[in-house]
Amino acid sequence: MSFEQTFKNIDDLLYKDSGADSELDYIGQTSWVLFLRYLDELEQEKADEAELRGEEYTFIIDEEYRWPNWAMPKGADGKLDHHKAMTGPDLVQFVDKKLFPYLGEFKIKSVDNPKSIEYKIGEIFSELNNKIQSGYILREILEYADELPFRSSTDKHELSHLYETKIKNMGNAGRNGGQYYTPRPLIRAMIQVIDPQIGEKIYDGAAGSCGFLCEAYEYLYERMEKTTDNLKTLQEETLFGKEKKNLAYVIGIMNMILHGIEAPNLIHINTLGENIRDIQEKNRYHVILANPPFGGKERKEVQQNFDIKTGETASLFLQHFIKSLKTGGRAAIVIKNTFLSNADNASISLRKHLLESCNLHTILDMPAGTFTGAGVKTVVLFFTKGEPTKNIWYYQLDAGRSLGKTNPLNDKDMEEFVAMSKAQTESEKSWLFNVNDLDENTLDLSPKNPNTPEEAPLRSPEEILEEMQTLDKETSSILNQIKELI
Repeated sequence: MSFEQTFKNIDDLLYKDSGADSELDYIGQTSWVLFLRYLDELEQEKADEAELRGEEYTFIIDEEYRWPNWAMPKGADGKLDHHKAMTGPDLVQFVDKKLFPYLGEFKIKSVDNPKSIEYKIGEIFSELNNKIQSGYILREILEYADELPFRSSTDKHELSHLYETKIKNMGNAGRNGGQYYTPRPLIRAMIQVIDPQIGEKIYDGAAGSCGFLCEAYEYLYERMEKTTDNLKTLQEETLFGKEKKNLAYVIGIMNMILHGIEAPNLIHINTLGENIRDIQEKNRYHVILANPPFGGKERKEVQQNFDIKTGETASLFLQHFIKSLKTGGRAAIVIKNTFLSNADNASISLRKHLLESCNLHTILDMPAGTFTGAGVKTVVLFFTKGEPTKNIWYYQLDAGRSLGKTNPLNDKDMEEFVAMSKAQTESEKSWLFNVNDLDENTLDLSPKNPNTPEEAPLRSPEEILEEMQTLDKETSSILNQIKELI
């Protein structure tokens, strides 16, 4: 059975269950089952490797809670042993009362090592609940999940694509789904322009489903020399994220694992809860890629952590990102286009801070409909920290069609922007702007394209009538000629 069919079957079962009632629930429930299935494969693989070296592997998970014992006990024939396998109420009781509490305790046991896979296990299972109420449905889901192979990189690659599709569907499903899904063609274009290198630390403080970190991993993996040192650096010392929401955190972890990152450096925390005055050089990054949430409102005590106080979540994130960049560090941040022109004091101060402390070299203006269901227009700010802005290159993306759920952004739409960004070429869609020409009071950065071809001026009603009369005369003359021929 294909991976795709397996995922579809699991969704169909969740749809029948009374506990999971939306795309958000489906992916959350699929995630914890997949995670345990993956964990079992990972442990088996490590045990096999240890055996080849003549060593013994110490399993992370106790015997009773390992996948082959509670989820899929099999007989000698390799098929499910129905005498040993729990089902119905017994299975749900075991998962809710024993399995989740046991796995949740790993967080406390590994509190000194938040980077470890043990800590991640504890985080996931102390944050999520099993919402599958029917033990018979859960039994079927476990059997489907058991069929999914995780061993080869090809398998993981296919699984990661399917998982991405689920995240995308969840984003399209509304109910804050947009916060989980930034269109991948936009992410890939941002990464190409920033061009991260192996050895650089990459950070997303509003990680969501970790699309930026997964795509950055793929970008580096494809281009770097595959030495043991480089692979270790990419796995352990390159990608860093923070995420506040429980479900997004779990999805992010699972997404990174499926993309090949064994123990993701993703921390479950409210990024804005950190006082930016406490950010030291050791906490800074070479590259920041992010799409912070639009339109959130932060409480007064959170605003105290920032020099420019505002309730607008994205503006607080932007301050956090500027502070978290190393000198010479590069960032690409998606933000609502109103950031460029808002006239309140906090927005003007933030634009001033950005222009003075960073070289805001590029603003990419995205068309409406880029974010399905979000209903906002966005821009992407590209900047380098450590030198003031002199010129900004604007590019207005025009996909030549209306973007939306059935007609999403694709990689081809982004090609011209990526190609022109290095030389900052001027065209009908792009232009250079000198910061000295800004209004000093408002620092309004909203794009006004000087290169738009002038439209022909509207004609007066007299001219139009005159042309109609001329055309009428020509028509009647042609008709007369035809009549004569007949």
